[in-house]
Amino acid sequence: MKPSILVEIPQDNVKSYPIYIDKEPVRDLTKKLNKLSSGRRRLIVISQKVYKLYKSEFDFSKDEIFILKDGEDQKNLKNYQKIIEKAIELGLSRKDLIIAIGGGVVGDLAGFAAATYMRGIELIQVPTTLLSCVDSSVGGKTGIDLPYAKNYIGAFYQPKMVFINLNFILTLDKRQMLSGFGEILKYAFIEGSCKSEKTYLLLEFLSIAADRILENNINLIERLIKICLELKISVVTKDETEGGLRKVLNFGHTYGHALETITRYKKYTHGEAVVYGMMLAFDYALETKMINQTYYNLAYDLFKKYGYQTIKPVKYDREKLINIMKYDKKSNAGVITMILPNRKGSVTEMEITDETLFDM
Repeated sequence: MKPSILVEIPQDNVKSYPIYIDKEPVRDLTKKLNKLSSGRRRLIVISQKVYKLYKSEFDFSKDEIFILKDGEDQKNLKNYQKIIEKAIELGLSRKDLIIAIGGGVVGDLAGFAAATYMRGIELIQVPTTLLSCVDSSVGGKTGIDLPYAKNYIGAFYQPKMVFINLNFILTLDKRQMLSGFGEILKYAFIEGSCKSEKTYLLLEFLSIAADRILENNINLIERLIKICLELKISVVTKDETEGGLRKVLNFGHTYGHALETITRYKKYTHGEAVVYGMMLAFDYALETKMINQTYYNLAYDLFKKYGYQTIKPVKYDREKLINIMKYDKKSNAGVITMILPNRKGSVTEMEITDETLFDM
């Protein structure tokens, strides 16, 4: 199989891995997974919704499947323990593997289980949402949420390979597609900061082709997935563990994570929360004259094209939001750290005082 994209970690060739993107029937994907794991034990962690939709096409034994309910609130310590116990029950050794089939919640949770079970066993990611295709399945971040702290427990752990089957995208509902577009928009606003050797003009592409993209033109969706992954890979291969450059991928996430946390992961999808985080960042950047009105208007026009409307931060308890943001794992010593736009397609890291953040 020739990979669509190859992730090459310069510091460690063992961590390099292929990404396969295709439109083959899901049954063919199952055959590939069976062949790759032939002769080994495996644990398949799968989204409940995905399992119901594709049960007849998955040639897996019921004994080796762990079905995870859908929702961010499922990415918790209790389910992590259940997955580890299931791996022990199946007798998985260091030579065996875990396969994650689902969205970001499945990928993050199963990925963390793979990273920590016997200090690390092989992981294969099979993302089934647009958001997980363009973001969480690649790059090696795994983690678990606590009730008031998103992804506070986690590890950097690269998968062995990633299979992106575009058939899964075609079964997503409108809200899940919208959530995926939220992360894709992020890449448009940070493209210039990703230090890629190629120029994609993603912001312009998203604007010009918006109508066809929103009609779920699968060829355009595939192109978007490849662009976003290539931008992310450009960042991750230069900074695997978020020592510096990788922080640009957090654009929109500091406030976005606070929104998810304050609503107990039940009101917003991750992509929606990230968009509202980017909106706050653009508001702050305009107010502090980091960007001009023209770029601000361009950004908000793009948000609206993809179905996003402004929400007011004061809708939620201001002090609680600020406290969550201060203790976000990306912040430092109780000071809010945000990634902010500083010119078209570019972002920068900045420390923010809580007195000024919502005074706009």
